[in-house]
Amino acid sequence: MKYIVIETQENGDTVGNQVFAYDSPLDAESKYYAVLSAAAVSPVPVHTAYLQTSDGRYIDSKCYDHRQSESEE
Repeated sequence: MKYIVIETQENGDTVGNQVFAYDSPLDAESKYYAVLSAAAVSPVPVHTAYLQTSDGRYIDSKCYDHRQSESEE
């Protein structure tokens, strides 16, 4: 089984993603938090990371929606 990290970035009508596969759950978790670290301060309006197994089992996800913070400022 592989551990999968998916990074998605939404910028208006455009959505892009990157997929990373790891044999070790700890390596995948490290990448997941690295993506989130960048997403927290990203200029991308919606920046998300997902962590799951290759057989589709959900582990975790988090989204930074910077559109909300822009309207609050």
